[in-house]
Amino acid sequence: MFILPVSDMARAKEFYADKLGLEVTKDYRQNDENWWVSLTPGGEITITLTTYKDSRVKPGMMTLYFATSDVNEAHKELEGKSVKVNEIKDDLYGPGSGVKWFNVEDPDGNMVYLAEK
Repeated sequence: MFILPVSDMARAKEFYADKLGLEVTKDYRQNDENWWVSLTPGGEITITLTTYKDSRVKPGMMTLYFATSDVNEAHKELEGKSVKVNEIKDDLYGPGSGVKWFNVEDPDGNMVYLAEK
């Protein structure tokens, strides 16, 4: 599990759940400044979005990587959900690696990469 600070939970939750398709597993809210939403892309990994302010990590400072079996389909699907997607490239691990990928930014500016497995 890792924690991802966000500035606007409603926008972040919509992006990760509705746009990227992660499953919401918990949604605990005391108030707007103390709100946690846990999501999973499947398997044992959990991403917890939080509005709790921790001085060590600020919204927009993280980079996330997700694997997909079909980069072209994922690109098309996100574009259809009005997500601003960058072009598909084939050099995730450097020139000639042949690993197809593209990236998007979440509402706080965190970089989210989708790479073909």
